[in-house]
Amino acid sequence: MSTDEFLIEKTIELYESNTGWGDSNDWTNQDFVILSEKIQERTGVALSHVTLKRVWGKVKYDSLPNTHTLDTLVQFLGYENWRDFKSQNANGGAGTKNEKDIVINGSYINGHHVAVKSPQKKNYRILKTFLLVAVPVAAVLVIILLKWYHPNVNNNDYSFSSKKVVSEGLPNSVIFNYDATKAPTDSVIIQQSWDPHLQVKVSKYQHQHTSIYYYPDYYKAKLIVGGKIVSMHRLLIKSNGWLPILTQSPVPIYFSKDEAIADGKMSLSVDQIQSRNVKMQPEPPTVMYSNVTDFGEIYSDDFVFETSVKNDYHVGAAICQQTRLYILCEGTAVGIPLCTKGCISNIDLLFTNFYTSGKQEDLSAFGVDFNSFVKVRIESKNRKAKIFINDKLVYSVNKDIIKSKIIGFDFTFQGTGSVDYVKLSNGKVNYEDDF
Repeated sequence: MSTDEFLIEKTIELYESNTGWGDSNDWTNQDFVILSEKIQERTGVALSHVTLKRVWGKVKYDSLPNTHTLDTLVQFLGYENWRDFKSQNANGGAGTKNEKDIVINGSYINGHHVAVKSPQKKNYRILKTFLLVAVPVAAVLVIILLKWYHPNVNNNDYSFSSKKVVSEGLPNSVIFNYDATKAPTDSVIIQQSWDPHLQVKVSKYQHQHTSIYYYPDYYKAKLIVGGKIVSMHRLLIKSNGWLPILTQSPVPIYFSKDEAIADGKMSLSVDQIQSRNVKMQPEPPTVMYSNVTDFGEIYSDDFVFETSVKNDYHVGAAICQQTRLYILCEGTAVGIPLCTKGCISNIDLLFTNFYTSGKQEDLSAFGVDFNSFVKVRIESKNRKAKIFINDKLVYSVNKDIIKSKIIGFDFTFQGTGSVDYVKLSNGKVNYEDDF
């Protein structure tokens, strides 16, 4: 194994530890989608989900990742770049040595004279190599043991519930009530959602903790004791109708519905965005229109969705006009991409458990002309789906569609964009908004 291959394996192990998601052999497509988003949030660089799957060996790829990919991966872990990571960790790749450091019969290699290494230096190198290999291996074993060993943790000994401060609207604080007094250790954690970064350690002797939610969505809050999830419950953070948002970390920028809805359209102008001291260049913002609520009994395997959208910004780094339409479901989503025709390589399609990427499949039908509004229609029935753009069938999904309750929509635009209308129905539930 080369040094780079060894270090890539080490990088993967660090990601498993850093994310808290466990063995990456068990990660799903959605995990890599989420990881791609987290890497972009922390580093400002976008690595596609397929690129990550190639690094992890999920997609066949015969060459090593390029330097740009490696730099970004280790920057997420706190290193300056791949060279920095390599200089601090390369000695851990036991078995990789320069030819000049190897002595055969004390003096020659391939006919070239070399200096004889003293036994003391040789022993030092052996000890150093042993420590550099043994210590990381021991650390990994300890992590694995801690992961699977949960001393005297019985789920029935714990209680966990929550209540929202306001029934709808953002931001929204949630009060968690818990009882973890029987925890065998002080390691009691409340996790807001799937994201392990949204964890906070709480005292097992206290009984309340509050957290703030900035985005509407469906969440699963967790109580974790000794590394084990002992209780989990659903949490629907509603938006109170359409909520226009400029996404950013840690706190997004909100607009009122009245500011965004006018003349039968929902949109935010460049002037409105800049009025909040947000620059359009060199990194264009992401505008999101979100609506999360209880629509009733309508599910991802049986619905018709219709909308008409337009990306209104194509300057500088927003030249691709990346646009995504999300139908949010409990624990999953349907994600339909749109972009300018020349940028389809960077898009991907999600339909609950189905996933494909423009890197591995021709998704050129999702490349559109945003000089006018683009109509999108999705028909899902009997776990099969058809996607139409401007009344033309462009894609069919015939596998991996699961049944999950629909709870909302997210429209995201690179730069900014407009929505003309939204319709959702299944014959019983009929939602329509013409703004």
